[in-house]
Amino acid sequence: VSPLADRSLMDDSVARAAQVTASDVLAAQARLRRYLNPTPLHYAERFGCWLKLENLQRTGSYKVRGAMNALLVARERGDHRPTIAASAGNHAQGLAWAAYRLGMPAITVMPRTAPETKVAGVAHWGATVRLHGDSYDEAKAFAAELAGQHDYRLLPAFDDPDVIAGQGTVGLEMAPLMPDVVLVPIGGGGLAAGVALALVSQGVKLVGAQVEGVDAMARALRGDTGAREPVATLADGVRVRDPGHLTRAVLQPLLDDIVIVREAELRETLVRLALEEHVIAEGAGALALAAGRRVPGKRKCAVVSGGNLDAGVLAALLRDIRPRPPRKPRRRVQEAPAAWAVDGPLLDIAEARAGASRLRPAAAARHASTPSAPAACFEDCPT
Repeated sequence: VSPLADRSLMDDSVARAAQVTASDVLAAQARLRRYLNPTPLHYAERFGCWLKLENLQRTGSYKVRGAMNALLVARERGDHRPTIAASAGNHAQGLAWAAYRLGMPAITVMPRTAPETKVAGVAHWGATVRLHGDSYDEAKAFAAELAGQHDYRLLPAFDDPDVIAGQGTVGLEMAPLMPDVVLVPIGGGGLAAGVALALVSQGVKLVGAQVEGVDAMARALRGDTGAREPVATLADGVRVRDPGHLTRAVLQPLLDDIVIVREAELRETLVRLALEEHVIAEGAGALALAAGRRVPGKRKCAVVSGGNLDAGVLAALLRDIRPRPPRKPRRRVQEAPAAWAVDGPLLDIAEARAGASRLRPAAAARHASTPSAPAACFEDCPT
């Protein structure tokens, strides 16, 4: 993917915002250590890839990291206004949980198409839920309108320095693995930007993943800033029409490539994750692993960004999708040792595999006529 052609395309408000750096990610890790535990790394042998299981994070997604860090920073600055955010689901759940833990009021605006699991998760933690529009961008515009009317603090889902720093703690937890390739799903770019800052000093190849027809960031990095309505996709968490300006500026020099995944590949990967690795991921959560099948690497690590999948959707996928059987692993057959180096009777390999244990006559005769070891020579040995 070509770098961003022109930094002047950034909004003035974003250009004036404080730039996020790797030190901000380290500060976020120190803040979040009290509230959030690191998520595990799991090696998916059949995929040949490590998985960073953010589906096991609080609220089932990495989004709680950025929301909690942003609220903690606001409290440090003395800003106690109610916080409002627009979200397709995971950012809203993260904000609701963080506000509940810190005793702060929160309002979330979600599109009417948001999964029921995510809407119920937001309401569970006591945040006010407003359903508006049929896409994230419509919900975002309504949230900005409410923030202006009532003097709420508007917390973007990805285009905010404190949110990016919080998401970057995912990368810090992957650093001890020392991967050579890291795969990250991209919607607005908050997770990818944070992970890029966290791993910039390690020389890791950073690869983003987007769905065909939902590739706003890939087009923006090529210089195409025209708005296009994203198509319907299983990966609702990355269905964004306008990528972040700040995230775009961060990713410009740090992102190595973006892989565009077909919807059928995404669905098959999600089903294989459930059946073969026993990992329940939402559409966006399986996106990075789906892209990883096209990216070479000795130690790849894909971020499973979330696991908030409706049970009905999962049941339909398991019923309708028949993934191809994985390729069988190669069996390494050791060469048969020399006859003089074998103490016991020799077995025919083919018969031994079939369960037979009788002696191979030719090998037995050869074994009887061959000395068990070369004789030691002490006198008159030729030099």
